[in-house]
Formats: sequence, C-alpha cells, structure tokens
Amino acid sequence: MESISVLIVEDERMIRESLRRRLTREGMQVSEAENMTGARKLLEETDFDVALVDYRLPDGDGVTILREIKSRSPTTVAIMVTAFSTVDIAVEALRLGANDFITKPFSQDEIVVCIRRAMDTQHLRDEVKWIQSDASKQYQFEAMIGQSPAMLHLKEVVRNVATSPARTVLLEGASGTGKDFLAKIIHYNSPRSQRPFVNITCTAIAETLLESELFGHERGAFTDAWAQKKGLFEIANEGTIFLDEIGDMPVALQAKLLRFLEERAFRRVGGTRDLSVDVRIISATNHDIRGLVSKGRFRADLFYRLNSLMLVLSPLKDRREDIPLLAEHFVKDLGRTLRINVKGITDEAMASLSAYDWPGNIRELRNVIERAMLLGRGESITPADLSIESTTPPANAAVVEADTLLGPDGVDLHEVERRLVAEAIERTKGNQTQAARLLRISRDQLRYRLEKVGLLERRNRSTERSRRSYP
Repeated sequence: MESISVLIVEDERMIRESLRRRLTREGMQVSEAENMTGARKLLEETDFDVALVDYRLPDGDGVTILREIKSRSPTTVAIMVTAFSTVDIAVEALRLGANDFITKPFSQDEIVVCIRRAMDTQHLRDEVKWIQSDASKQYQFEAMIGQSPAMLHLKEVVRNVATSPARTVLLEGASGTGKDFLAKIIHYNSPRSQRPFVNITCTAIAETLLESELFGHERGAFTDAWAQKKGLFEIANEGTIFLDEIGDMPVALQAKLLRFLEERAFRRVGGTRDLSVDVRIISATNHDIRGLVSKGRFRADLFYRLNSLMLVLSPLKDRREDIPLLAEHFVKDLGRTLRINVKGITDEAMASLSAYDWPGNIRELRNVIERAMLLGRGESITPADLSIESTTPPANAAVVEADTLLGPDGVDLHEVERRLVAEAIERTKGNQTQAARLLRISRDQLRYRLEKVGLLERRNRSTERSRRSYP
C-alpha cells in the first residue's frame, strides 16, 4: 500500500511528537511544523496527502493556513484540530474545504481513524471522477461511427438534444441498433454528465417489483419490505434515467409514470408523502409505439409526454455504407480487449459483411466480428471465419412460419407466447436458466413472461405438490 504523507501543524511540541510517533508506526510519512511560517516552507517543497492543522497558532490561525493548503493542493485531505469547539469555527473550516473537524482532547486512535476514513473518502471521490472522465471519453460524439446520410443527420440532432433542457427523449429503433449507447452519449455530453446515469430494462423485472425499483418503497409496504428503499428515480436525481423497452411497461405503471412527468413528483410504494426529483428520462423501444397506442397497449397521453424529442435509429441494412467503418472499429476495439493480433478484414470478407442484411443490427455485427477473431487463425478475417451464412434464415423461413402460426383468421399472440414459453420450460425440464437461453432472453425476462402468461403460478403449485408427496 502506498504510504500516506502527513503534515502536522501544531504549536504544542508534546502533541506534535506523540502524533508523529503514532502515525509513523502506522506506516505514514510525517512532517512537522510548529507555526504557519514552518508550514509554508514545507508546502513549498511538497504536496501532502493529509494536513492536520491546529486552529490556534503563534503567528496566525489555522483557517488561514488551511485556505493556503487547499489553494496549493485541492486534493489534500485537511483536518482541523482545535480546543475551541464552536459552530462558527467548524462551519468556516468546512466551508474552506476541511474534510473533518476534531476537538481537543482527542485520542491518537481517533486521529488514525479520522485520517483513514478521510483518505478512503478521497479515494472514492477520485475513483468516481476517473470513471466519469473515462465514460465521458468513451461516449463522445465521435463514438457515433458512420458516414451514411442517416447517420450524419442523427449526429447533428443528437448534439442538439444532448445540450437541450428537454426532460424527455424517446429513442425508437430495432433491437441491436444501439439505443442504450446513444442514451449514454446524450447523457455524458449534457449538463447532467457529472450526475448518475441509471439504466433499467422494463421487461427484465417482474411487473410486481418494477414500481418498487423505479419509485422505491417504505418499510412494511409489502411482504419482505424490511426497510425503506430508495427507487431509481431518487438515485438518478439531477442525472438521467434510461427506461429501455418502455413499450412493454405495464399499463398500470404507465399511469404512475405519467403522473410523475406531469407533476414532477411521486410516492414510494406504501408512502404518503410526495417526493420531487429532477431527472431527464430517456426512453427506448423497438416497437412501433404509435401502433401500440392505436391498439390500446400504450397510453396516448404518456406517449405525447415522452415524445417531446424523438430520435429514430435506422437498421443497419438501410445504411450499408457504415458497415465497413463499424467492422474495422470492432476489429481494433476487440483486438485491444481480447489481446488478439488481427490486423484487418479481407476485401472478400468485407463484401460478405456489406451484403448481409443484419437482422440483429450492430449488436450482431459485433458478435460476428468477435467470433471470427476468436476462432480465426490468420492475421486477417476471411470469409471462412464469418458465421453469417449460418445465421441467415432460409428464403422461405418467414413464409413457412407465417403459414404455420398465422392462419387466415389471424393469431392469438398471447397464446403463441404462452406455447413458446411452455415448450421451453418442458424441453429443459423446468430449468429456467436453460429455458431462457433457448428463448434468447434473460432469466428475469423469462420469469416475467411466465407470470404474464399464467405459467409461473401453476409451476409453483406443481412444485409445492411435489414437495408434499415426499415425507
């Protein structure tokens, strides 16, 4: 562990020396000054991790030297020590950037704990700043790769949206077109970039728990609510909350989201007090949300609230000129991540990539490139390394499926979903993880659909009967 450098500014020699001995035993590097003049000389030579400053000094007060320390080195952890414990002194010290305030007499253990705690807090702040800085670099506007007319137009619009004061943004596009990535670009290039970005997929959490996740709950609001819990809206205060797959949000919860958008306030589950937060809501859907509105599956008034700014992401097959740029970007990016020395893509392989329709869009393209890099043996990706032929459906596959499932009188979509989920559960002998893999969804999404089609409750009763049949 890196040694902590500590400056002690204290006019009482016994206190100064006893602290130096104790902190040295703790592995810290200690420098001492008995007055402001000595402290200034030491500060000219080096920056310290921690400064312990007495309030009363022979040639001035600790507040003055504290101000100078913070001016020279803002990252230095400053701890004010004084025998005169008054609110005014404490407020002034904290206002100038002191991390803590300790009154005499104190124990040496108290000082050690205070330093360790302050350093841990400082490290956490530094880490958060680093993460935010790294994220802001990763999600710059330049990260939007493509030169197609659709992409150039989207770049221009996103720049305006990011800096706008709009509180709601709606992203519409097929699965895999990069809606979550675009949401982060908007957030990290907005005035809210230093505040949280909170991502939640509306179908990944059971309907009964989604309201609690979004708005929080009070203790005792429902079974297993043992303590009060903040919701994601509170956590995202002054930042951005990204509601993915909002087209699948339960209608009852849509009404509560609408109330929040209209009143900028909400209540925790089981609560009686309104809470207000300031968040930007970026919502995304791979559905034709206007079609959902016309079918009564999505509230028209909520749609108009969310639709103050709407961005449509084009499928990859409609901007084929961007495919080579994206493929080359993934080769470089995955090469660094996977530490694989693949230098590029052959012209034949690139022609195959450009001719493919990419039903899974950018996500599928990245997966194909990653697989080719992992399984290929040469320095360049060749057509033999690509797996797109096996992922391309037969020409008549859609027709066969439509003839099978969609009869002349239409189809009950709910029943089709129920049959698919039931077959997956039956084929995997009730193993939900394997069933979710067969359906290419997450386990939480499977549980949501099991409950939605009425199979979860039935399966639980079946499991309970099986348990009762054994002593």
